[in-house]
Amino acid sequence: MIKGLREFLEENISTLDFVDGIIPGEIKVGSATGENLIVKYKYSTVSGAKLIAKSGSSIQEVFVVTRFPEKLKEVIEVIAE
Repeated sequence: MIKGLREFLEENISTLDFVDGIIPGEIKVGSATGENLIVKYKYSTVSGAKLIAKSGSSIQEVFVVTRFPEKLKEVIEVIAE
């Protein structure tokens, strides 16, 4: 998992009562720089939602299993502010 992502998921996402599971995805190397973790809601999926996490030059997909992807999107947007 990329730097800071585990802590972010444990503190902000896994504690939500409407989240049934979290599946970390593939890690890729991007061209961006920066040390701060940025997590964005990408889109809804059949089983929940896909998030994109960026830290430094690393990018990781995260799949969240939930019946309420729109609620998750709202939470991610509030955290990002």
